[in-house]
Amino acid sequence: MMGGHEFPFRRLEFERLPEEEQLRRVRAFRRLLATRRTVRDFAPDPVARELVDEIVAAAATAPSGANQQPWSFVVVSNPEVKRRIREAAEAEERENYDRRFPEVWKQHLEPLGTDWRKPFLETAPYLIVVFRIDYTEHVVDSSGTGEP
Repeated sequence: MMGGHEFPFRRLEFERLPEEEQLRRVRAFRRLLATRRTVRDFAPDPVARELVDEIVAAAATAPSGANQQPWSFVVVSNPEVKRRIREAAEAEERENYDRRFPEVWKQHLEPLGTDWRKPFLETAPYLIVVFRIDYTEHVVDSSGTGEP
């Protein structure tokens, strides 16, 4: 399990770029983001655990209020746990499709070929589960432990 509390506060070193460079960079970034796709089909090929750990470490640095990173990550590789996660996710999604989603929403989903079935949750070599950490009255130090 990893949380974002291992990253101490560092003052921003800021360099204001000329407007033309700002526009060039933001346009390039927007083009990159436009290539993003949601993937629901994963290969069962092995992935180095170190790579997954680096991805989680990068995610843990996402900005948050007071730099507290109120989330924790759990990397799941155990097939039985992945199966149980899939069953729970499918039960929730079945409820969405059967009772919660309005017809217009389901019509928008239809061309995508998605439904309540989530087999990719067992196919992917790892699942990264993100847990919210609710605010508490204690301060979290840089080691991730609480001090009352």
